Amino acid sequence: MSNHPRICYEIFVRSFCDSNGDNIGDLNGITSKLDYLQDLGIEAIWLTPIQPSPSYHKYDVVDYYGIDPEYGTFDDFKRLISEAHVRGISVIMDLVINHTSANHPWFQESRKGKDNSYRPFYTWKSPEEIEALGIATREVTPDTWDRNPWHQWPGNSEKYYGLFWKGMPDLNCDHPPVRQAIYEIGRFWLEMGVDGFRLDAAGHIYSEWEEHKNYDFWEEFRTEMQKANPKVYLVGEVWNTAEKIAPYFKGLTANFDFDLSLAIQKIVSKERDTVKIAALLAKNRAVFAQTNPRFIDAIMLTNHDQIRIGSMLKGNINRLKVAANLLLTLPGQPYMYYGEEIGMLGKKPDEFIREPFLWDYRQNDRQRARWMKPKYSKSKTVVPLVGQVNDADSLFNHYKRLIHFRKSNPVLANVHGAIEILPNTDNRIVAFSRKVSDREVWVIHNLSSETLTYTALYMPNELLFRTNELTRFVKIDQLSLAPYSCAVLGD
Repeated sequence: MSNHPRICYEIFVRSFCDSNGDNIGDLNGITSKLDYLQDLGIEAIWLTPIQPSPSYHKYDVVDYYGIDPEYGTFDDFKRLISEAHVRGISVIMDLVINHTSANHPWFQESRKGKDNSYRPFYTWKSPEEIEALGIATREVTPDTWDRNPWHQWPGNSEKYYGLFWKGMPDLNCDHPPVRQAIYEIGRFWLEMGVDGFRLDAAGHIYSEWEEHKNYDFWEEFRTEMQKANPKVYLVGEVWNTAEKIAPYFKGLTANFDFDLSLAIQKIVSKERDTVKIAALLAKNRAVFAQTNPRFIDAIMLTNHDQIRIGSMLKGNINRLKVAANLLLTLPGQPYMYYGEEIGMLGKKPDEFIREPFLWDYRQNDRQRARWMKPKYSKSKTVVPLVGQVNDADSLFNHYKRLIHFRKSNPVLANVHGAIEILPNTDNRIVAFSRKVSDREVWVIHNLSSETLTYTALYMPNELLFRTNELTRFVKIDQLSLAPYSCAVLGD
């Protein structure tokens, strides 16, 4: 069994839990909910950025060695880490090193002119150079729609490169002092006790025309981080196809699987496996394994940049259960986005996919972060946690049962292992087997609202797990699947 966490949970810190009544989620709020997360079965939490920043989301850092006072203090953070570790929960911190805030002291120096020693911390080029290199505009990518990444700063004849926005200038990692600064920052937090990093915009450390340099950068980054923690866990955000993600496994422990995320959303909403999801995943995993046989595929339904799965599936609890069934039986390392377990809703713009977690009904919810007025996730539209805990049929309890079963089964729990497609002609059914050394389980999903029968010769004869009591063997080679249910079979 890999020593890496198996079930991970992304927390948008501002929205999770407010401990001091200032309406902003904070570190102490997270600490107060560790028992909840442990009970759910979570083994790692990924915290969105906690360093000082002028924005509500904090993806533009002004001080890499600080904690934003809105979220708490170093003592609060150390206590969160130690309380998490006592419960067997790893702490993964969002590290934003592709760019800084334009308010960061490095950039404030850099913009002063060509002779400033911080000038090369960022990429400045004259309009003529940009034109000559043919890099004035770029293709739109899923993670940024900005076609014009070059920005003017008053008093400068050169423009600076900022892929995401003019307020987020990109660092120049070809400049050795920048690399050293990044490595020192990483080691500082690892020495404080964090277990690893989620690496924002990992595919954009170098711009598109030099993408190949990213792979070596992450290899070097890992080597440097291992000096502080030999078991450091690094998960990358590379929003791309499997072929493009694969080289990042040279340096990174894990990478997010956006292809799979989109495939799950599609087949669950259509109630038809039009993408042949098991085959897609088997193919992608084979591609990753060529770079690194010990790769970890970080799988998810959605994250803080995507329309919430709850809204994607129009709040349909049956379909939300199917999405959970798939996420928690497929191979890889599942990540849940906070609130998915209670069916939270949210659509773009981004603030509304990052709405406050609903702990209790409105008037009783003392821990709700009220930094924004929610548009989608309210007590009227989503049953708060308190209303789901004692309901055996709730989405929350469905997640909890699935998570605990996944962790208890050595084949499903393994983040590695193979996936193989099982014979099946009905696209309302997803059928695959998972193998780890000599052990095997079969997983059969019914995506639809009808009771379906799955038939196969030599089917394993024991029903290890089912999400619906009506799912059962009708004959030795025939399994009757209740609507929207899944079953795990073994010998």
